[in-house]
Amino acid sequence: MPLNPYLVLSIGIFGVSTGAIFARMADAPALVTAAYRVGLAAAVIIPLAGWKARDELRRLSMHDLMLAALSGLFLALHFASWISSLDYTAIANSVVLVNTIPLWVGLLTPVIAKDRIQKLTVISIALSVIGGAIIGFGDFAIGPTALWGDFLAVIGAMCAAIYLLLGRNLRRKLSLLSYVALCYGSAAIILWLVVLSLNLPMVGYSTQTVAAFWAMALISQILGHSSYNWALKWFSTGFIAVALLGEPIGSTILAYIIFDEGLSGLKAVGGVFILAAIYLAARGEK
Repeated sequence: MPLNPYLVLSIGIFGVSTGAIFARMADAPALVTAAYRVGLAAAVIIPLAGWKARDELRRLSMHDLMLAALSGLFLALHFASWISSLDYTAIANSVVLVNTIPLWVGLLTPVIAKDRIQKLTVISIALSVIGGAIIGFGDFAIGPTALWGDFLAVIGAMCAAIYLLLGRNLRRKLSLLSYVALCYGSAAIILWLVVLSLNLPMVGYSTQTVAAFWAMALISQILGHSSYNWALKWFSTGFIAVALLGEPIGSTILAYIIFDEGLSGLKAVGGVFILAAIYLAARGEK
């Protein structure tokens, strides 16, 4: 392996942890923010892939192209459903439910990726879900509207799990550049079609919002998502899913530094559960 995969995965976790921070800085509808995040990332990656990976892209079978497009579809569905859930339910509900990704990865791995889930990974999945629930405890919202938002957040978690599992299969034979160009490109097309169909404003945003769009594309998407897509070639999907629960920990720390948001005792306890889950999952890797 050309790089230490634990280091690359750590960089990826830091990258995705900035997503919530930049999204808060962007004064735009949630779906527009998601479309710009993936669209600008694709605009950077696709020309680079056309230059560096042209021959590999030409050799891809229709089956590989369809799987990459399907992976992009589930990435787009993840962003669309999870970000939309924030309009209906409390942030705590959304964060806890979307962080059940490891649970869905564990249930779907034997079906999609044909991998075996290690015992330590099963324990780490349970700990990570408990940790996520503790982080959101006390801030949950109830009611019909919140229930619809909760449902969207669960759909977002399931779509993210399928996105990871499809990526695991493809990364075994595709270079990172080819995979992310196809995945991000198809996700961007889908999200922009949704933005157009809903007649959401696409231009006229402030300099701060445009800067936040670019920061999400370059740091959260290209650095963050691409780093753990690279790590999918070396780690099991279960471990990647558990490790990515470092995102709410990183986001909480960054929010404390940038926005001066308080750190509660429950968040600290939940963070300990998640860190313990990441450690156990890492111990279970070959």
